[in-house]
This record gives sequence, structure tokens and C-alpha cells, in this order.
Amino acid sequence: MTFTDFDWDSSAGAAVRTAVFFVGLFVVSLIVSRVTARVFGDTDQRFNVRRIVRAVIWFVAIFGLIVIWQPLGGNLAPALGLATAGLAFAMQEAIGAVAGWFNITFGSIFRVGDRVQMGGVQGDVIDISLLKTRLMEIGDDANTTWVGGRQYTGRVVTVSNKATFTHPVYNYSSFFEYIWEEIEVAIPHHEDWRGASRVLEEEARRQATAEGAREAMAAVRQRFPVPETEVEPRVFASADETYMRLAVRFVVPVRSGRRGACRSQASRWSLPR
Repeated sequence: MTFTDFDWDSSAGAAVRTAVFFVGLFVVSLIVSRVTARVFGDTDQRFNVRRIVRAVIWFVAIFGLIVIWQPLGGNLAPALGLATAGLAFAMQEAIGAVAGWFNITFGSIFRVGDRVQMGGVQGDVIDISLLKTRLMEIGDDANTTWVGGRQYTGRVVTVSNKATFTHPVYNYSSFFEYIWEEIEVAIPHHEDWRGASRVLEEEARRQATAEGAREAMAAVRQRFPVPETEVEPRVFASADETYMRLAVRFVVPVRSGRRGACRSQASRWSLPR
């Protein structure tokens, strides 16, 4: 039998074409991997591009199999169409998660290493896959975990990427790696609350990192139309029937974890009487 006499429309012909098709995809994937390694210097970029290429190759492979074997399917085409529609409905969560991955990657929502709150979970991003994001969980101030002060709990939490469409995503460190801390102290009216205010401000200045925050804010303002913001420590006073309430506000690095330290130190401050 010669090459021209071979029946390419038979099952054997479809099998041969399938083998050639997959060999071609394998060669293309190798070429793209090498080109990616040369073109993209950033590790995260290479990793994301390879994932995109892998997803595209899988899609092309499935589409190619349908094209190659469809002539032999005959009346199976309507059934395959219904099966495909049912599969798409059953996999809507997975499809939403993949769409969320594109939202994360190309929308610059966050990247590995950022500290975020996503799907009700706070933590540092340690992995981003097509379907899910893994966070190294940290404690919060709402006492929803047994660890407070934004320290690691030791748990790794997995959140579907679809959450980027259904819940707000808070990024603590993408552009401005500082946060404002605020501690409130209640002083009776008959005490020297003005002297207490001076003590609070002095202690806040020792804890704060206003110089670095000013430089970071200047960098943010070059990218976004953010109004100029005061980063120097301030003490705000308000009164009720019993106390003068002093709220000291200051800026610290997002990963310094100083809130618990400041609270414990605040309990040892000697306020003037």
C-alpha cells in the first residue's frame, strides 16, 4: 500500500493524524518554553506565561480531537453537543475560577508575596494557580482566629479565584507597604489629658516610620491621582460624659506586626496626673 492509497478517512487514518497532531503540539510547547525563558526575565512572568500556554495547548488539543474524529461520529454530534453543554454547566465554578485567575494576573490585583484579604481570609499570598490562591493565614483584630496582632496562625487557606468577582479584595502591600495604626486611650475628665496626649504623641513618633511612608506615598502619587496625605503621628481627642478619649494615629510597615507590641507598651505608659 502506498502513501496515496492510504485511507485517511478511516479510523486508522484518524489515529495517525491524532498522533501527528499531538507530536506537533509537543514540539510547539517545547519551542514556546524556550522562547519564554529567553524573553521574560521575571520568574513570575515566565510562570504565568507557561500556564497560559499550557491552557491554550489543552484547548487546542481538545478542539483538534473533535475536528479529527467528528467525521466518524455521525449521529453522535448532537449527543456530544448536549454533553459539552452539560459539562460546561457542571464546571461553571471551575470556569469562574479560571476567569478569576486571568483577573488576578492581568488585572494586577495581587501577586505572590502580597499581603491581602480575599474571601474573608487575611494572609500572605504563597501560590496562585489557575483555580485557586493559597494564603498563609494571619490573625486579625476581630478575634475570628486564636492568634491576633496580624501574626501567622500556621494555617494555609485555599480560596477560589472566583472570589475576586464576588468579594472585595484588599491588598495591603501592592503599592503602599504601610498602614495606619490607631490606639485609643480613655482618660477621666479630672486627669491631665493634655499631658497624656503629649505622651501618646511622643511614643507614636518612636514607633512610627513616617519618613519611609512619605517616600512610598510620593511613589504612589506618581502612578495614581491620590491627594497628599499626612503621615506624621497625630493625636485626636473626643469627649463623652465620663472620659476624654485620645486616639493616636501613626504609620508603620504593613508586616511589622507592631500593633500587639504597641498595645502592650501602651498599658505600661505612665500618664501624667
